[in-house]
Amino acid sequence: MVCPFGTPVDEGVIAAGQFGLLQQFGVGLDGIDLEAANEHGVWVARLPGELTGNADSVAELAVLFVLTLLRRFDDARQSLRERRWGQPMGRSVSECTVLIVGLGAVGRAVLARLRPFGSRIVAVRAHPERGGVDGVDWVRGVADLGAAVSQADVVVCCATLDAASQSLFGADVLGSCKPGSIFVNVARGGLVDEVALLNALDSGVLAGAGLDVHATEPADPDSPLLRHPNVIATPHVAGLTGRTFDRSGRLFAANLQRWAAGSSPDWAVNAPAHSRRRS
Repeated sequence: MVCPFGTPVDEGVIAAGQFGLLQQFGVGLDGIDLEAANEHGVWVARLPGELTGNADSVAELAVLFVLTLLRRFDDARQSLRERRWGQPMGRSVSECTVLIVGLGAVGRAVLARLRPFGSRIVAVRAHPERGGVDGVDWVRGVADLGAAVSQADVVVCCATLDAASQSLFGADVLGSCKPGSIFVNVARGGLVDEVALLNALDSGVLAGAGLDVHATEPADPDSPLLRHPNVIATPHVAGLTGRTFDRSGRLFAANLQRWAAGSSPDWAVNAPAHSRRRS
């Protein structure tokens, strides 16, 4: 068994190995060559975020970003240091239309936390035919993302990164954002064209951005994007809580025991026609 914790596993690694299971300690599988895994008889499994608590933890940071940006927290702290009282004026999340992009476990957890604030919540998802969930005014497909961001005061990216969603938030989409809106990404850095994001911030189309994930990790703290005064960023820590690791460890160990006992792993994303020997 191999655990690809933050490490890409390509065809070369899979072909050279003798393992029969790739068990992720989390949700993300964007660095794993699934086609090669199937070809070599390797099962690939993840841990569902709704069971590990990862979705809840990630959603908490997303909401922190939203509130921090809307209430201009850094500006308020600076005003305090400079004895400028009663400044700045922020915005209430209750007056905002929030667009959640991706209605998987994280997107639904973000929805559950923002709904009590009284926000109007809309969504874009890869499979709009699946509909929405309670509390969402409407759901559109990815083809309508540009039109959707033009109506949103807050955009929260919770989408899955794959070949189809690479640079989902490119220049066209980010340029269509509602002037003065904020953008939050707690999904994957590869979903966003960071040059286009910086341009949207510089032009004032976006009033701010909250980023936990980055196109290159570890991210360069001296990059123009991360040094932008209207960006708050963290080093991919949204899911890193004690609750998440405790639950993940238990589920991870149980799935390895299941595999070692001869059963197929739970939460597998593939089903190879033949299975490589267990090791």
